[in-house]
Amino acid sequence: MEEPARDPVAEAAGRHPDRPALIAGDAVLTWAEMDSRVSAAAHWTAARTAPGDRVALVLGNTVDFAVAYFGVLRSGRVAVPLNPGYTAMEIDHAVQDSGAVLIVGEPAGPPRLRLVTAARVPMEREAGDGTLPEVKAADLAVLLYTSGTSGRPKGAMLTHAALAANHDQLDRIEPPVVGPDDVVLLAVPFFHAYGLNTGLGTVAHHGATGVLAERFEPAATLDLIGRHGITVAVGVPGMYQAWTSAPGAGEALSGLRTAVCGAAPLARGVAARFRELTGRSILIGYGLTETAPVLTTTAVSRRDKSGSIGRPLPGVELTLRSRSGAELWRDGTAAVEDDLAELDVDVAASDGTDPGEIVVRGPNLFRGYWPDGSGGPDPDGWWPTGDVAYADADGDLVLVDRIGELILVNGFNVYPAEIERVLDGHPRVSAAAVVGLPDPETGERPHAYVVPAGDPPPSVAELQVWCAARLARFKQPGIELVAELPRSPIGKVRKGEL
Repeated sequence: MEEPARDPVAEAAGRHPDRPALIAGDAVLTWAEMDSRVSAAAHWTAARTAPGDRVALVLGNTVDFAVAYFGVLRSGRVAVPLNPGYTAMEIDHAVQDSGAVLIVGEPAGPPRLRLVTAARVPMEREAGDGTLPEVKAADLAVLLYTSGTSGRPKGAMLTHAALAANHDQLDRIEPPVVGPDDVVLLAVPFFHAYGLNTGLGTVAHHGATGVLAERFEPAATLDLIGRHGITVAVGVPGMYQAWTSAPGAGEALSGLRTAVCGAAPLARGVAARFRELTGRSILIGYGLTETAPVLTTTAVSRRDKSGSIGRPLPGVELTLRSRSGAELWRDGTAAVEDDLAELDVDVAASDGTDPGEIVVRGPNLFRGYWPDGSGGPDPDGWWPTGDVAYADADGDLVLVDRIGELILVNGFNVYPAEIERVLDGHPRVSAAAVVGLPDPETGERPHAYVVPAGDPPPSVAELQVWCAARLARFKQPGIELVAELPRSPIGKVRKGEL
């Protein structure tokens, strides 16, 4: 007999019916009220669609999104969360690719959404009668479109079981990262796996309380933290950088029990400033859309360690592999192989392991990309992430870079993240991003776009001297000062635009 899917909202309502579920402005919704609204949304969706149909959600971090999302899942349909800031072309691609038969958006949505709705969504089709099917754990729950850094965005297929598995894995960490008595800031966009499952999903899983922030504004979110007694912040590096630079941040952040950061690397200086202000360390997590999303965290290892992504969650198997597939390291144990040095990288610690691609296995993995499951785990359940890391002397993982962003200078590997860390270490650098540019003599050369800070800001010559003292000659970047870096809604640098 197939295992039924969990319904976290129904479970939360059963345990804590009168506890606040979501707070949005002055509105407070209890878990009992949330459950009632989700049921209504589920029946409404079921009356207009068939089981397994895709439903696009083009909404911000609102109560409406949460109700629609959990309603779609309860109805046995597939949620397709989309960025409300997408252009008409981007919305059109996701709607057409997913075959969504229904779009849920704001009543007076932007013209681009109305245009796509009219052009792409069938208006006449056989609808259901509103009856809710028995939803199975193995059923597809969500299609999440990846950022598309290597081409058109692809829909990662996540089942109900995969979403739930990531919560079970996080629950096995002691002391717990989030618990039922926590009040959680939900400012990371819900159309991203991190905001959706680690943020909103975690609140429902624990029957905790979520405070919604539809957009991130440093002063406004600091006010929310103090006003609602928020104990857990789920954030990205840009949020912590903005908070730690804001007046009165120490007092506002003092009530936080847990601060979690993911989606992109966190500068050591920001981590140190947060620790100085609050006496607490930011927990660093690493994961991908395809893994629902968390794979590793410093909560499993040393919570006060900067520069590391920690160790695998309980229940996640992780190995580092060389290009030939040789295993360099697995779950804390270095492998003994003849080709450990074949990656020809010198960023690893002398007493750690050489860098290798992160390859993972676990119940939180996706089922492949829509619609045919291509690119998913192999027959044994292993999936290569495309990210490179090494294990340091303590057995903690250090993320190096994406394989696709590797720069080859005269045949030598140069990882942009290493150069970015050096530049970020300069006291008057706000941000830096490094890409590879064609070079007639060396094949490629690293080029850094740097956002300066301070008064006076650093000159190009000063930054070149800074890098020369810390990087081998073949890693020295060309440097260009810029006012800002192009970023995605969750703060990742869009290197394709650079």
